[in-house]
Amino acid sequence: MRKSKLVAASLSTIVLTVVLAGCSATAFSDTAAETAAVGALGFDATQNAEQIMAANDTEPTASTDFDYNVAQAVSIALQGSTAIASGAGALIEGSTITITTAGTYVLGGTLDDGQIVVDTADEGIVRLVLDGADISSSTTAAIHFAAADEAQIALASGSANSLSDTSAYADDAEAGAALSSSTDLLIWGDGSLTVTGNANDAIASSDGLTIDSGSITVDAVDDGIRGKDYLVIQGGDVTVTAGGDGLKADNEDEETRGFIAITAGIVVVDAAGDGVQAETDLVVSGGSLAVVSGGGAAVLADPDVSSKGLKSGDFTVLEGASMTVDSSDDAVHSDGAIHLASGDITLATGDDGFHAEGTAYISDGTLLITQSAEGIEGQAVTISGGFIDVTASDDGINVSSADAPVDEEADRAAAEAEQAVASTNKLLITGGEILIDSGSDGIDVNGVARIEGGTIVVTGTTDSRNGALDTDSTFTISGGTLLAAGSSAMAEAPDAESEQATVSFTFDTDLPADTVVTLVDSAGNAVAAFTTLKTTQSIVFSSDVVVAGASYDAYTDGTVGDIILGGFAHAGDYSVATLVSTAIGGEDPAGSVSGDRSGARSGTSSGTDADDRPERRAPGGDEPTDR
Repeated sequence: MRKSKLVAASLSTIVLTVVLAGCSATAFSDTAAETAAVGALGFDATQNAEQIMAANDTEPTASTDFDYNVAQAVSIALQGSTAIASGAGALIEGSTITITTAGTYVLGGTLDDGQIVVDTADEGIVRLVLDGADISSSTTAAIHFAAADEAQIALASGSANSLSDTSAYADDAEAGAALSSSTDLLIWGDGSLTVTGNANDAIASSDGLTIDSGSITVDAVDDGIRGKDYLVIQGGDVTVTAGGDGLKADNEDEETRGFIAITAGIVVVDAAGDGVQAETDLVVSGGSLAVVSGGGAAVLADPDVSSKGLKSGDFTVLEGASMTVDSSDDAVHSDGAIHLASGDITLATGDDGFHAEGTAYISDGTLLITQSAEGIEGQAVTISGGFIDVTASDDGINVSSADAPVDEEADRAAAEAEQAVASTNKLLITGGEILIDSGSDGIDVNGVARIEGGTIVVTGTTDSRNGALDTDSTFTISGGTLLAAGSSAMAEAPDAESEQATVSFTFDTDLPADTVVTLVDSAGNAVAAFTTLKTTQSIVFSSDVVVAGASYDAYTDGTVGDIILGGFAHAGDYSVATLVSTAIGGEDPAGSVSGDRSGARSGTSSGTDADDRPERRAPGGDEPTDR
């Protein structure tokens, strides 16, 4: 993995990283940006699409590339097993047409079993204009740019064109795709192009590949569209069906290459492997993208095949696009960092929804994870804005390191406990609206957690081995609103030393789904109301209205006021409700109440004394996971 271009090259970031490396897990930066910049693995996750693209090695396509003089073009009429050219620059030998001179060539007709080869040392553009061209080959590629200064495929307005290749290439073949290029290739125009890759890829460039416009449909045995150095889609209507990866850039030798950028257009991908796979960076900053990978979330992922929706080796930035992913493996995955800066993202996956080995950073946009094992996961997770709705069979948000697996459960628990103290694992929430429905822990942090703002509504499991909130080190709250409902055995609240107080309730009798719970202060004012999503044994609530040391009552069977998020409202009517529990707001931070995660809570309900609760598991001692 190449991290150098992703780390902010500023003295402040370098100093901050060094300082934190020598601190305990309680050290926490003061802003979302600083936390994301330190992040796991040193990635500056606050970078946007423009910054990432500027760090990569490509040049914008000149407007002059999208024009040509028809009068100066050479016309090549394809006639079954041969062709006729109207001018110089094309050598025709049976069904093989070799372009030897830079210029524009207009191809139309059918070439039943032949090939167009571009092989010239001239400077300038070789532009092949497809105008009703149907080219197939039983032995090699339909079109191969073997050598050219610049290469273009232009699709004539209103034309329909098709390319297909052999079902088996020789081991020493230069080409390996139906449309193959050994130099940077640009595809544009107002026509359509259908490409069938019968042996390997449909469209492939061993340099860079840019799609500007046109209606392009590809079907490939292996990868659909591949640009080794880069793949840029800046317009058009692109549909890909692939037995391997859908869209791919795979230069692993140069840190400024191997990237994919989708900036405009309509892109639809259905791939058996990864939907979109970038060796370095992946930027989706405009247009719409729909991806199905590995058969979708309902299909059990093949452990021997990577079938992620979107995958990057360094950095993924999602900014301003409309995107859906349905994947058997992770929906969005990066070996480095992910930044959701804006846009509308909907994910369904058989594994993780939004997974970064380093930092997962969400600053704005809408993220809907409708199905996942774990919803959002990273060694550092920072949320400063946006709307987030997570449905997960396991943890809703998970903060953990990708350390080497341990065989014994005891060793695992010890290793994770040590990791929580010494690692950079951090959750920081400073804003946004976050709604979580989980089958295990709602928020699981194997490290430090801090909430400074936002509105967070968590419904965790009723499984007594897990809780709506689960942290292994300090957990503080200084702003925002948090409501977490779940089991009682592992109920947890922010530390009593927090700047903002918390009140915690447990209930003698389980509250069924669709129960309205109203929390009322000692003056009779409803401070919160919530409609339970599933069976609930405990509720933890923190906001600026909770007063440390004050008494609060919980009533059922009232009504909820104007809903803010996920069944939660700031007020409710409890005039005909039933009192079910009473609790005390958390101690003031000036008090000497311990924030020990082993069992201290900021409030104790009537009917259940804190000392009578089951002993909490060792840090990290929940169900074994390889996440």
